[in-house]
Amino acid sequence: MPGTLYLIATPIGNLGDMSPRAIETMKNVDVIACEDTRHTLKLLNHFGITKKLVSYHEHNESIRADELIEMLSKGQNVGLVSDAGTPAINDPGLVLVRKARNAGAEVISIPGPVAFVNAVVVSGLPTDSLFFGGFLPSKQGDRRKRLAEVAAIPATLIFYESPHRIGRSLADCLDILGDRSASVSRELTKIHEETLTGSLSSILERILSANSRGEYVLIIDRERDGQEVRPVSSSLQERVAELEAAGHDNRAALKIAAKEHGLSRSEAYRQLQLSRPGDT
Repeated sequence: MPGTLYLIATPIGNLGDMSPRAIETMKNVDVIACEDTRHTLKLLNHFGITKKLVSYHEHNESIRADELIEMLSKGQNVGLVSDAGTPAINDPGLVLVRKARNAGAEVISIPGPVAFVNAVVVSGLPTDSLFFGGFLPSKQGDRRKRLAEVAAIPATLIFYESPHRIGRSLADCLDILGDRSASVSRELTKIHEETLTGSLSSILERILSANSRGEYVLIIDRERDGQEVRPVSSSLQERVAELEAAGHDNRAALKIAAKEHGLSRSEAYRQLQLSRPGDT
């Protein structure tokens, strides 16, 4: 009979959030798969747990999943943890869960902290319908395209963002989604936990004047009547044409469009030349 795969949620900051059930499960499984063995070892040491650890992260997920499935097939019980929060929520886990189910193993979640859930319940924004989009794309062009894709979803929008990109992402949100009500949270459950609420423009102003630390959870209200959503052009050529029609000269239009699409000016110029019919 196959063993059981346990998805064990761990604290996102405050170790007091570790549940007795999570501690007991970690003590009883045969092996614990984790993103960073050194990080998880510190957690186990804090709770007096001695257990075999194996690394399971985005770079070895497929190969290591097969090894863990072999353990499950022999009747061993496997625990999966991420560095913080609930496994498989914007962290490795999906591949292992699918393979475990296909192998006939039982999969059980040991509930606990999820950063975006903590952030949305303190935001003051509607929780009746939620859209969680994980991390926004790092390149501006991709990010703006993604925001345009989700702009009309009738739900509160939720994203993760890194401290070095939060200002640029907020600026893109303001430009694409309009000046919606929003909230940003950082350092959740930790000593310096902070949540800023207000319009996107007011939060952006405060973020730009502060030292950004820790990953952010960005919560944005759904589209309301009267708000203008600016569509993102589907191509570099169309965006350049839009900017030129708005009064920019070709050089300035190309520079702006290149930045929005995450390209260097030279690469944008090259792509623009290739897209023009009849050029030789």
